[in-house]
Amino acid sequence: MTISDDLFTRLARSPFRRRFRLGRAEYEYAGSKGEPVLRQHAAAFVAQRLAPAQPENDGKQTPMRGHPVFIAQHATATCCRGCLSKWHNIGQHQPLSAEQQDYVVSVLLQWITHQMQQPAPPARVSRNPPKTDDDPQLALW
Repeated sequence: MTISDDLFTRLARSPFRRRFRLGRAEYEYAGSKGEPVLRQHAAAFVAQRLAPAQPENDGKQTPMRGHPVFIAQHATATCCRGCLSKWHNIGQHQPLSAEQQDYVVSVLLQWITHQMQQPAPPARVSRNPPKTDDDPQLALW
């Protein structure tokens, strides 16, 4: 199975799919680990969470944040078997073949690679300002 430019063009037209971007933490994680480690992680996530014919919690098994691969899965519609069927024409209710798993990992890595070619996202700004000391006695010291 090969990845076509048509897939990424269709994904870019989806308001839901195109809103996903690597955050600063995921960007730095991906940069520090490198492609070989991310490929290993992606292969393990796909094998565990997508490859079975009936994945546990299908449709809810992929977190929305916390790892570059998770974000890539939502951005590329490889997050559940329903999305794999709709966007990639990979049938449901049958285990993924080794070739299909390799295809999914390649899609994920291609998206992450594209994200890493963009400037680093800004650091997250805390919504809560630092607390000032409320105890007037401590202000005397």
